[in-house]
Amino acid sequence: MNIARVIVDVPSFQTNRPFDYRIPDRYEGVIQPGMRVIVPFGPRKILGYVVGLTDETDLNRLKPVEELLDLQPVLTTELLGLGDWMAEQTLSFRISALQVMLPQVLKAKYKKEVWRNEGEDLPEQFERLFAGRDGIDFTEFERSGISYHQLQKLVQDGSIEIEYIVKSKESKKTTPMIQPAKSPIELEEALVDLTKSAHKQRDLIEHFISEPEPVPKKLLVESFQTTASTIKTLMDKGLLEQFNQEIYRDPYKNRSFERTEAFELTEEQEEAIAPILDVLEKKQHEVMLLHGVTGSGKTEVYLQSIQQVIDQGMEAIMLVPEIALTPMMVERFKGRFGSRVAVLHSALSAGEKYDEWRRIQRGEVQVVVGARSAIFAPFTKLGIIIIDEEHETSYKQEENPRYHARDVAVYRGEQHHCPVILGSATPSLETFARAKKGNYRMLSLTKRMNEASMPEVELIDMREELHAGNRSMFSRVLKEKIEDRLAKKEQVVLFLNRRGYSTFVMCRDCGFVIECPHCDITMTYHRKQESLKCHYCSHEVSMPSECPECESDSIRYFGTGTQKVEEVLQQLLPEARVVRMDVDTTRRKGAHEKLLGEFGRGEADILLGTQMIAKGLDFQNVTLVGVMTADSLLNIPDFRSAEKTFQLLTQVSGRAGRHTKPGEVIVQTYTPEHYSIELASTYDYHQFFNQEMQLRKAFRYPPYYFITLVTVSHPNQLKVQEVTQKIVAFMRSKLSEESVTLGPTPSALTRIKNRYRYQCMIKYKHEPEQRKLLKRILQYYEDELKQDQLQISIDFQPYQLM
Repeated sequence: MNIARVIVDVPSFQTNRPFDYRIPDRYEGVIQPGMRVIVPFGPRKILGYVVGLTDETDLNRLKPVEELLDLQPVLTTELLGLGDWMAEQTLSFRISALQVMLPQVLKAKYKKEVWRNEGEDLPEQFERLFAGRDGIDFTEFERSGISYHQLQKLVQDGSIEIEYIVKSKESKKTTPMIQPAKSPIELEEALVDLTKSAHKQRDLIEHFISEPEPVPKKLLVESFQTTASTIKTLMDKGLLEQFNQEIYRDPYKNRSFERTEAFELTEEQEEAIAPILDVLEKKQHEVMLLHGVTGSGKTEVYLQSIQQVIDQGMEAIMLVPEIALTPMMVERFKGRFGSRVAVLHSALSAGEKYDEWRRIQRGEVQVVVGARSAIFAPFTKLGIIIIDEEHETSYKQEENPRYHARDVAVYRGEQHHCPVILGSATPSLETFARAKKGNYRMLSLTKRMNEASMPEVELIDMREELHAGNRSMFSRVLKEKIEDRLAKKEQVVLFLNRRGYSTFVMCRDCGFVIECPHCDITMTYHRKQESLKCHYCSHEVSMPSECPECESDSIRYFGTGTQKVEEVLQQLLPEARVVRMDVDTTRRKGAHEKLLGEFGRGEADILLGTQMIAKGLDFQNVTLVGVMTADSLLNIPDFRSAEKTFQLLTQVSGRAGRHTKPGEVIVQTYTPEHYSIELASTYDYHQFFNQEMQLRKAFRYPPYYFITLVTVSHPNQLKVQEVTQKIVAFMRSKLSEESVTLGPTPSALTRIKNRYRYQCMIKYKHEPEQRKLLKRILQYYEDELKQDQLQISIDFQPYQLM
């Protein structure tokens, strides 16, 4: 096998296939599928991924592979297959599908180093190469004439490691360690020779006589209240020596996690877990929906299922929505499984993500807890995949490749013959319909833990409040209930369905509303900076003191944002301690954890926030949840708006009364008669499902029909209309009678960043040729797409219709 088949890092239709390269002698027998290489491509040298090896080619002359970047594959054979499937499913380039599976560090420019692992004896030629050093530059190895084969063998044995040093930033992190350079007897002899005034040197030597283990230099300086120069003096005398040891950037290093034991399961939980354990025992693939009300103990079922997988020597992936990846969730997993857990989410630095990924790749962990991209964890013995809050839209990637983590999980589950568990109190209609049909197995948890009752929900009609003369954003009932909780020293969660200080700025004299000059959207007022920001293109201007249109000074902000609510709260209840959690207050690393920690320790009475507080929070003292703007999602032009409203209200309500104290929920709304709000107040998922399904059937929406959304954008409005019109005409002429192609219509946000956007929607039940047809459209416009003036995006499972 002396020919490598390589997918090159050039995303275009002509290059969307493997290219053949000759494997030079030095790499023969070393290169394997899943490794990254540098190859000549035209005049350039570019990155590529080896996807196969062969002896045959149609070409007469092959260019050789220039450089091998890995000595162990970074993508397993299964992940390479998944890449092909994903590229096909999402109509994306194969290179994009492969790259989405890897940490950012492996896509950047870097240099390589070879490091010997401590205490390992190496063959003579390697000992000469290292010449007493712990690490050397990779180029030194390449010049040494030693074969790659030998290096690869030592890497596989664990005697040597290859490190990627990325622009000095995301490289491996090391810490200086100090250890004795002499035996304990020689150190004792050295003690005698020390002068009486050298107290600190004496303390250090005595320590290493009794405990000769290496100690981090920083810790040594702190523990013995000494300085680096004291240590240097002992090193100069040849008594101590320093070496650098790699430390993983563990984002949770400063936290000690209390070990927890498995709880005894309730009868209902026992019934729910039995089929899971049975399938695990038989090593079969099956998709199961765990439908459990909030607080019913789904997490404990997950934990005990994962324990079973670990006991079998297998591995587990646990996906949670990004916003529910709270320290609480991490704590529960780290507490149960300790260091066998790796955590992957967006708040980690690129270096931390790389380190966690390497722990997975090396087989040092058995469980991965993470957001969407953790579904690509390079495990080879997958025993279970769990997706918590499976209805969450954050499991869908909104840029290419537009994959849904649920689909990837089912694909991987099939490959590994393992179960996939989807958990939710409010499953997506598509998932619940599949479970009702028998495509997925249904498991139910209908009761809360410790027999706690679901909190009482009271709907407040804000129209009546207005008629009664209450113009405040707080209804009289909600204000009274908050005062009552403050008096009882209990806590309150206030949920607002949007961010920013207020929605828009308007002149009260002429009605002029300030819009973004680059997008068709009103700008949002941010109090702290006294500025107006566009949340789509980030354009920012300072708040004007007079109307730009009629020069009146009656220009005011309208609407309610978290900052505004916080201000009103402080006027109404000055004694209340408020913690605000929204996009602005949680930008900094660790802010999320810090704010939740304050609230959890009882240092605040009210937690005020947007969607990020709706999930995964479990505080004992929270007995009241207030929902300020229940309707704002209902007014979005999206066929899922009622479903999203129902899910969100149910999730938020579930934050109250989770322990011994009963909970209450106050929902403020202008449309209390809407079925999604009414049914969420009684937690009646089944009734909501039946009612919503009738509407979906009538209007031909999922789960009765599939939907494909094609969005076209271009700086010229006429061009966008023309291209979209052509696409609609082409699809109508080629698809069957049963399918419906709607459009072209302007997108709900017609202009973003000075680009006009039009779309068309295809509703269909069975169109096996649809992907081929859409591929033809992309190929037809390829030259224009390359120039980046025209953009065509195709989404087979759209969650964003804006």
